[in-house]
Amino acid sequence: MSDSARRVVGDLTVDANNLYREESYTDLKVASLRRLVPVLPTGEPDPNREPRWIAQTQLMSQVGPVPVSALIEAKTLQEAIAKFPEAVGRAVEEMIEEAREIQRAEASRIVVPDTASVRKIIT
Repeated sequence: MSDSARRVVGDLTVDANNLYREESYTDLKVASLRRLVPVLPTGEPDPNREPRWIAQTQLMSQVGPVPVSALIEAKTLQEAIAKFPEAVGRAVEEMIEEAREIQRAEASRIVVPDTASVRKIIT
């Protein structure tokens, strides 16, 4: 790798102790479920870690589709399917609250005019 590529990429390393195999499930309408199965560096299943389930969907907004994803606490596909709506609902509530917080922070910002601009207006 060249020095310029190394500066851009940095020191990338793969965490061999935190590998997952991904399985995808979809209803071809609104729901996508990803099952992340923990694996050992050999690719064999890691019996010491639990699989993770992730809900994914898109909601339409005035500016276009908004991706939504959320972790689901589930052991089976059936359980993940049942918990999908609740997980997505929580994720949307969190997104709305974050947007409101950003709006509050922006609204409370104090704008200080540039002193050079003020002098031009006064003179």
